[in-house]
Amino acid sequence: MNIIDILSLDCIESAASVSSKKRVLEKLGGLITTQNPELSEDEIFESLVSRERLGSTGIGHGVAIPHGRVKTGGKSIGCFLQLENAVDFDAIDGKPVDLVFGLLVPEDSTDEHLQILSTLANLFSNEEICDNLRQAASAEEIHTLITHWQATTE
Repeated sequence: MNIIDILSLDCIESAASVSSKKRVLEKLGGLITTQNPELSEDEIFESLVSRERLGSTGIGHGVAIPHGRVKTGGKSIGCFLQLENAVDFDAIDGKPVDLVFGLLVPEDSTDEHLQILSTLANLFSNEEICDNLRQAASAEEIHTLITHWQATTE
């Protein structure tokens, strides 16, 4: 699964200013709806919050991958936030999160959902790429870093 196929430049924000996990999830909803107006911010937020209730998507080392399923929309959608200040995300290691990849998949896309999560886990297990993502100065730079990483793993 190629992450760049689901992550447009318009769905990346560097130095995002948010103060809490809830605000992160709201910000993800706002980014996604700008590119996918058939989805509502409320629908996205509820999907992400429902998944968080099952357990935090904070995977450790300052990274979270909030994800959910939606009934509308026929394709998987990603968005990325590099946070200006880390926020508590109830991560498994107890550390605050400053890199967030939000993911929405169609309700019936179980295999694709798992493939994307696996690819994201590989991406964020690379300390060098995470350090570079944290230091990136723009959405364009973040997009380039992810594109380059993806190209070297294929």
